[in-house]
Amino acid sequence: MSEKIQKPDATWRDELTPEQYKICRQSGTELAFTGIYWDCHDNGLYRCVCCGNKLFDSNVKYESGSGWPSFWQTHQLDSVIVKKDDSHGITRTEVLCSRCDAHLGHVFEDGPKPTGLRYCINSAALTLDRE
Repeated sequence: MSEKIQKPDATWRDELTPEQYKICRQSGTELAFTGIYWDCHDNGLYRCVCCGNKLFDSNVKYESGSGWPSFWQTHQLDSVIVKKDDSHGITRTEVLCSRCDAHLGHVFEDGPKPTGLRYCINSAALTLDRE
């Protein structure tokens, strides 16, 4: 992982679209089946929209039926960090970019083998470098 990126809130607000800012910096979410990558089948590398960190490879993306892009593995073990999220009256595991702490989505333990994980990620938190 590269050096940690920290910026003032005003800088993030200037660099991101309102939707990206709401999701990545304020832990928001997009509506299911609305993001640009939920039904994308292009090959490439998904990166953090805030800092360009390599997050997920397209070959580990799968159709979960959730309405968000879903992956069963991260690009590298240190691509993301996870933390307990007790918001909205339920306990979940939040997924953050390990480089800039952008909120990406959540990870669940109902994914396919071999990991059994489902990284449920907001499209607005991602960019895709197509192959």
